Amino acid sequence: MTVLATAGVLVLAGCGGGAGEAKKATPSHDRPSAPASATPPVFAPAPADATNRPKVTLPAGDELIFEPERVGDPVKDAVLADNADYLRAIEEAIDQQDPASKSVAYYSVGQNLIGDAQWIGGFAKDGTTVTGTTRLFDRQVTLGTDGTARLTYCGDETKGFTKDRRTGRVNVTPPDRDSYVSYVTQLRENTQGVWQTTRVTSVRGDAKCQR
Repeated sequence: MTVLATAGVLVLAGCGGGAGEAKKATPSHDRPSAPASATPPVFAPAPADATNRPKVTLPAGDELIFEPERVGDPVKDAVLADNADYLRAIEEAIDQQDPASKSVAYYSVGQNLIGDAQWIGGFAKDGTTVTGTTRLFDRQVTLGTDGTARLTYCGDETKGFTKDRRTGRVNVTPPDRDSYVSYVTQLRENTQGVWQTTRVTSVRGDAKCQR
């Protein structure tokens, strides 16, 4: 189960449980994944500048595979690349227990960023991190005429799991239909040329991703 994130109030349509479940559960911002009483961190990031991208490092033993990484169109490729770095930043922040991650704030804005912070905070509260391999496939970009983009893709979490920080125990579960998740991500290009995520929704167990 992945920990990729998305949109304002973390929600995974069709998926129950919190950050500590065996499946990674990528954040989708349509349902709270952290306690309602959680106080969002204060963000004071510098404006996201495409020439000064943050260096993001995935946790040891954690891997994200993107299919495809590029499609040959320069604008769509930029969307795909910034989405990939956004998801990597989420995983890094979970491992570092850093809901106020500047790397996440570089790629995520508005209510989506608040949802990301709550999602990451849930892992910190549960004492878990992420491990294993998550495959993001069928990545398709549709460009708007107003500096926006829509990215859809599927997540294969059959080999991605959470791990208890204290014991090092990996919460492995056998693969099933809920190991596959569909995502719809909305992005907007800022004035510095960074494609920032503004909203993410997801459906766990979506039939179209069962492969």
